[in-house]
Amino acid sequence: MNEKIKLLIDKIKNAKSIAISGHKNPDGDSLCSALALMKIIELNFNKTATVIYDGNIPKELDRVPLRDQACFHMHLPEDAKYDLYILVDYGTRMHLGGAERFVNDADFVIEFDHHFNEEVVGDLCFDDTDKAAATQVIYDVAKTAKFDIDQDVIDLITLGIITDTGNFKFVRSGMVLRDAAELVDKGADMLHLVNLLNNKSRKTVLVESETVAKAEFFMHGRLAIAAIRQPDYKRLDGRGELVLGLLGQIHGVEFVVLLKEQKENQIGVSIRSRHTPINQIAESLGGGGHMCAAGAVVYDSFETVKTKVINAFKGM
Repeated sequence: MNEKIKLLIDKIKNAKSIAISGHKNPDGDSLCSALALMKIIELNFNKTATVIYDGNIPKELDRVPLRDQACFHMHLPEDAKYDLYILVDYGTRMHLGGAERFVNDADFVIEFDHHFNEEVVGDLCFDDTDKAAATQVIYDVAKTAKFDIDQDVIDLITLGIITDTGNFKFVRSGMVLRDAAELVDKGADMLHLVNLLNNKSRKTVLVESETVAKAEFFMHGRLAIAAIRQPDYKRLDGRGELVLGLLGQIHGVEFVVLLKEQKENQIGVSIRSRHTPINQIAESLGGGGHMCAAGAVVYDSFETVKTKVINAFKGM
């Protein structure tokens, strides 16, 4: 680790231009990881890094610290090039989106991730699948390197942990709780941060509520499947976590699936489980994720994808 940190410091010190991005359609962990690293670089190296994103950032993340400093990739010059590119929480190359061109042109790539990836993109990798969030990986490196952090960094790291653990519902070890406790001791106000995320639009809450009411149940009520068809998908802001959360509260429901018709023959599949691992189901659909929270994007008709999902759960 010490040799890797020495190389990290050397690359940041010698870079004339630095950019950071996560996966397309950033969630809380992806966005907050990028913004936290941007601030850490500013505090410790007196350099400005560009945070780049592709897709949509949900309105619920509008109030996270430094949100206004994230730049949509199409707003950057065509010939923009960076000496150092840092990837966070990206999963696999297919999730890079419009930032891929900058990654390919960079002289050196560093990554911070907590997803399993057989074909990493980074030349220098800080990856730890035992961590619950990419911000937790960054926090670990920052502590080891003795980097200075401020309130923005503390809040961003905590927000990444909160969002990627589903408010600590998906915690699999005490390590993330110990990190969260440290962050609280350093000034993270949990109530304030959770309230920052209570920022959805009315139309989003309404479409999610209607989706819950129309959910179907299979496997004697153990599997709940909800669907957001294309007209309503345009009103959805985010990943439909309210749908997944509400259906998961129903007695007897062990698995929840949300099908999102993003485009014709392009279906986003979000899967949640109370206890049983479902990441292999997501992998069978061409995606992946964590043990009890995973997903995929399947390019087929809505009805065909729905049938594939139901069949995948047979025998569970």
